[in-house]
Amino acid sequence: MKKWILMGCVALVATGAWAAKEMSVQVRDGQLRNRASFLGTVTGTVVYGDRVTVNQAQAGWCEVATAAGKTGWIHESALTPKRVVLSSGATDARTGASGEEVALAGKGFSKEVEAEYKKQNAQLDYTWVDWMVQQKVPGEQLVQFLKQGDLAQ
Repeated sequence: MKKWILMGCVALVATGAWAAKEMSVQVRDGQLRNRASFLGTVTGTVVYGDRVTVNQAQAGWCEVATAAGKTGWIHESALTPKRVVLSSGATDARTGASGEEVALAGKGFSKEVEAEYKKQNAQLDYTWVDWMVQQKVPGEQLVQFLKQGDLAQ
């Protein structure tokens, strides 16, 4: 019996079933948490385009490690198996852009595009859109919201 278990383990390792998986962050700012839950303490952050290694997955969450050595749990919806690369012609564009700029570029939306849209649609009122973009929700308030809505794991 032990022989069959050992052979099965060798087969899993040989086929890569236990191999860590590389993924890219597909959200502007991602939070790494100490456990697989939105209620977990934030232990670090990742930004759009960062590559992470997924060590394990559990109930919609992935335990990841970054190249910089940060580790933690992040929701799977923040990750993509696709490599996120900005390119310009035949070479990668490495410009030192901020995480926000990279996220906007990935979405194809820039301040210039917004300005042109507002110019073409001058009759629209952007007051509340601009206000909403500036709002920040404190982590404690978010945790309370999740608890009250029974959304926590």
